Amino acid sequence: MAELDDVVAAVAASPAIRAKRSIGLVSEVLGASGWVEGPGDDGAAVDVDGRTVIACGEALWPPFVRADPYGAGVAAVLTNVNDVAAMGGLPLGIVDTVVADEATARSALEGMREAARLYDVPIVGGHLTISADAAPSISAFAVGSADALLSTTHVREGQDLVVAACTDGVMREDFPFFPSFDERGQDLAGDVRLLADIARKGLAVAAKDISMAGLVGSLAMLLEWGTFGAEVGLAALPAPRDVPLAWWCTCFPCYGFLLTCERGQTNACVHAFTSRGLSAARVGGIDGTGVITLTAGGRSLPALDLTRVRVTGLGVR
Repeated sequence: MAELDDVVAAVAASPAIRAKRSIGLVSEVLGASGWVEGPGDDGAAVDVDGRTVIACGEALWPPFVRADPYGAGVAAVLTNVNDVAAMGGLPLGIVDTVVADEATARSALEGMREAARLYDVPIVGGHLTISADAAPSISAFAVGSADALLSTTHVREGQDLVVAACTDGVMREDFPFFPSFDERGQDLAGDVRLLADIARKGLAVAAKDISMAGLVGSLAMLLEWGTFGAEVGLAALPAPRDVPLAWWCTCFPCYGFLLTCERGQTNACVHAFTSRGLSAARVGGIDGTGVITLTAGGRSLPALDLTRVRVTGLGVR
């Protein structure tokens, strides 16, 4: 029961969730220029001669780049691969932009090379500026393809909420990131491609990768397009044994996804993950309250009220 209070307090204090609110600037300046049929997904779905192409990009947090350029290089690839996967896509290639001194740039590119090997996705181009004066900066972009699309715009009341994750790993002490590279190794390439198969088979209709905003913040981003709510049972949540639940619910896992399923498909969706040795479970359901409610030990507490506080501020229905 104390864990429930700890998780709610951690969500309320999360700087990563607060940082997402600046994304609302996009809607303020560009207006209703969403992708698919509305904002909220981490990639853009573009029709190219009848084929759905996924395009996305990530800029790495500058303090992370300075502190660990190799790790930032790895993250530049994995965040893009996860974003493509969360839309039901297969990653086809990565391009990058690096501005840094030579030592930092070399370390970042080495990290990208290792991640590209693990995820079996080629780095096909990019841009490099060597500068000893500029603050180091890393961005990367991915292109993928999808036969069936997973999108936040497919979320509806009555769907089941599934959490799938790799819970094998060790939390970093200096940064809220839970890596599983050593534990999953070459399985990571198949792990991220699993979502395209799930989308093709209709086992899920929407997905969101769990990223910097953590599990609860990422769930809010999945739901806020339609001001949906959800009830999440913490007892059912796939989680590492040795990591406090408050940390797990606000960290960035190497492999973690939220999915919504029509009720007849939920068990098959969960099995698709567990059959690969990943953790997955139905943890709750989608409702129309606009409130993310966490439950444990017979108690329930609201974690985020999307009718009052927006996470990204992107368009609402």
